[in-house]
Amino acid sequence: MVKNFYSKVASLCPKKEVLMHFTGNWMVELAKTILYQKFKQRFLLLIFASFFVSTSLNAQEQTPATPTGQFGGVITATNNGVSIIPSFTLGRPALLFDLSLSGERFSFDPMLRFGMDGKPWSFVFWGRYKAIKDKPFTLTLGAHPAFIFAERIVKVNGQEKTMFVSQRFLAMEVAPMYKFSKRLSMGLYYLRGHGFNPIPPDNSNFLALNTVVSNIPVGGDFNLRVNPQLFFLKVDDNSGTYITSNFTVSKPGFPIGFQGLVNQKIKSSIPGDDFIWNVGLLYLFSTPYHKSK
Repeated sequence: MVKNFYSKVASLCPKKEVLMHFTGNWMVELAKTILYQKFKQRFLLLIFASFFVSTSLNAQEQTPATPTGQFGGVITATNNGVSIIPSFTLGRPALLFDLSLSGERFSFDPMLRFGMDGKPWSFVFWGRYKAIKDKPFTLTLGAHPAFIFAERIVKVNGQEKTMFVSQRFLAMEVAPMYKFSKRLSMGLYYLRGHGFNPIPPDNSNFLALNTVVSNIPVGGDFNLRVNPQLFFLKVDDNSGTYITSNFTVSKPGFPIGFQGLVNQKIKSSIPGDDFIWNVGLLYLFSTPYHKSK
């Protein structure tokens, strides 16, 4: 009976086709098994990798990297642009960019000034070094090239034309400061400048007695910072004595602040206004950065 069954199967399906049928099924099953094993291996690898990444991220969150520096600055919109030396002004509304890229001791502090019409007024590129830091007494040294822009009437091929020209200067500063408390600091500030231009000024010397009174509460978590200065200024053969003060109102963690300045001439032979003032709206920003390994 069994023999008759196989004979019928053999008659219906040749031996070669039967062999191919069974062989094909075996290969399909083997392929399925291999694919399943590979899928299982990749799935386990994916789980392991996800666990490893998650663990690494958690470890980083628990032990954040210490910042190695900071980038920040202040953008000021003011009714009257005032220079580093407050007896010199632009005489019209200005937009001021005071930026800083600082490390542990060195910092690069560009100061970019523009009129509200978009025309540049002055570019100052400070490089500073904190010689003494993290103590009540601090000492900062700095130097910069500067470019002052102005419209002047010049002769071109015998004809007078109004052109936008720049004057070049090189300066250095020394700034010792002593911090008596969290609110009171006093020090000196000396600035020496030299011009490389066919017109004056050639040499300038600025010496100021500098006082900073900060963290004065004025309500609503806002604080007042007052920075009065008594300074002596010598420009070539002219000299003068002035008193000036900055007033800044700001709130910790809040990006908007307000600033005002007054400058009064005491006695001077240097051309300029006897009294100077301005007010400004500040936008403050700061972000730490990390050195890539």
